[in-house]
Amino acid sequence: MTLIRVALTGGIATGKSYVLQRFAERDVPTIDADKIAHDVTRGAAPAVAEIRRRFGPDVFDSMGEIDRGALAQRVFDDPRDRNALEAIVHPRVQAAIDQWFTDVSTEDRAPFAIADIPLLFETGRQGDFDRVVVTTCPVSVQLDRLGSRGLSVADARKRIAAQLPSGERLAGADFVIQTGESFAETDRQVDETYDSLRRVVRS
Repeated sequence: MTLIRVALTGGIATGKSYVLQRFAERDVPTIDADKIAHDVTRGAAPAVAEIRRRFGPDVFDSMGEIDRGALAQRVFDDPRDRNALEAIVHPRVQAAIDQWFTDVSTEDRAPFAIADIPLLFETGRQGDFDRVVVTTCPVSVQLDRLGSRGLSVADARKRIAAQLPSGERLAGADFVIQTGESFAETDRQVDETYDSLRRVVRS
């Protein structure tokens, strides 16, 4: 059976992690690009040395680990810095995800698998997947969620503005999950998408 490769994407604070977890609870193999990005930018990973060369010591703490808050502030203030960081991190994340899909396919674990890739469209990777699921919610909800994480309104708006407009993601979606209402409503949409993906596999 050919594995159906599914990408899950959406803007910051649109509920991707929640939706990914709901799929995982249905025994769908899942992987999170953000977690991979964290893994490849800690300790003695090669990307860490590249980040130090490009950004200098100001984005590192006293223990020699990346100060993620300082680095985030830097890259969201300057698109050139953001592009430089993405050029360091994204190829490694992409390679890890591709290998993961290969492993899932070889192990014949499931008919489809899902990778959470926040910058799917920004990196032009949508064509690498058989189906794309997009999470979305009103900007006001994004701002509330980012505020609950400790970001100021100005910083939250800056992070939202740094990403692709929601309409462009939705135009490339095979499935859309609206996460601005209750958890129960989001769960209902996950169930519908799950059932639809199973029908894709059977077709």
